[in-house]
Amino acid sequence: MSSWLPVHYKEHYSRSLRHRLVKVNRKAVWVCLAISIITALHSLLRYTRPEYAHLTSVANITAHFQWTNGTTHNESATMLSEYEIGSNGTRRANAVLLMLARNSELDDAITSVKELEQRFNKRFNYPWVFLNEVPFTDEFKESMSSVVSGPISFGVIPPEHWYQPDWIDEEKAADSRAQMVADNVVYGGKCVMALALNYALTIVSVFPKAVSPTATCADSTPVHPLVQRYKWYWRVEPNVHFHCDTDYDPFLFMEENDKLYGFTISLYEWPKTVATLWDAVKEFIDANPQYVPANNSMNYLSNDGGATYNMCHFWSNFEIANMDLWRGEAYSKFFEYLESKGGFYYERWGDAPVHSIGAGLFARKDQIHFFDDIGYQHDPFQHCPRDAGVRRDRNCTCNPFHSFDYWPSSCLTKWEQVLRS
Repeated sequence: MSSWLPVHYKEHYSRSLRHRLVKVNRKAVWVCLAISIITALHSLLRYTRPEYAHLTSVANITAHFQWTNGTTHNESATMLSEYEIGSNGTRRANAVLLMLARNSELDDAITSVKELEQRFNKRFNYPWVFLNEVPFTDEFKESMSSVVSGPISFGVIPPEHWYQPDWIDEEKAADSRAQMVADNVVYGGKCVMALALNYALTIVSVFPKAVSPTATCADSTPVHPLVQRYKWYWRVEPNVHFHCDTDYDPFLFMEENDKLYGFTISLYEWPKTVATLWDAVKEFIDANPQYVPANNSMNYLSNDGGATYNMCHFWSNFEIANMDLWRGEAYSKFFEYLESKGGFYYERWGDAPVHSIGAGLFARKDQIHFFDDIGYQHDPFQHCPRDAGVRRDRNCTCNPFHSFDYWPSSCLTKWEQVLRS
């Protein structure tokens, strides 16, 4: 302030300046507070509402504008690969809907496909791949082709991928199967195992092998070159139900939020089917600690820091996953090691615990996603969205009181504790 001003002008100027500074500071505080609230609300919605995360993603926003240095919308659309844009013009991921089914399961398979088409895929037109141990009948192919909205492919799994290796002691394996029958183990007498060799063209490194093609399990995700081209898959089984509309793209949600594995139901495995599995797991991770990230989900799999397996796993008859997780070095070596132990044949190591352990150990816990907003049922269990608003907005037909989420045999509470830790 200039020294030549009269004293009373100096005092007035000083008070006026202080008054204006107070006003400016108050405005700045309110602006900062508003920005903080909006940012916190945005972050909360992105975490709790997948559809909001997709709608507000940079990729989705820019897709609606022509910020392409003069490139027209039609020109940019033609530059997208067939994975990135569907037959109805909807942007999509490099993903497939995958089902393993027999010709005799046509009615149950149609039920599942119709529901998922109605609830989700009619909006996105993702391709379907159906795999069978024998060629599909014309009736099966014609019936399925009439109800799907996207491209469709049918494949036969090579017979050599159904048989156990020569080094397996069949007498020992047969005795094990007989004992499982005596112990009332589910599928104990019908399956030699629920997983098998992880060969070069696998999509998810799991596949049922059996003594004969008629004795196979249909409860595992298969492998086949038809799906090698895809990065993401949504596993669908015959005779499952989808109770809510899914009006956003779960594949893009996973892709845009750095997720690798998604589930809807979590439960305990039957201990007799995996008696020596955890011993093999510990041997592998002790020898290969470099494959296990620090922020893993060991505390979901074990109650004592990894000393024992608590039997928790994600129910793999529903899984939306990135196949790169299974194709990666860590899981590939892990699977090869497990396969060499023979437990798939002598016990009944299933794809659900093996996938869950693989995802829990080789992905970060924040890369595993619980699809709370997808209503799903595979008898005898179902998941119904917990939020009443979601059930209303998604036209859900399930009853939340019948949801498996917090039954004593559910592991969801354990998973939620892991995420909060």
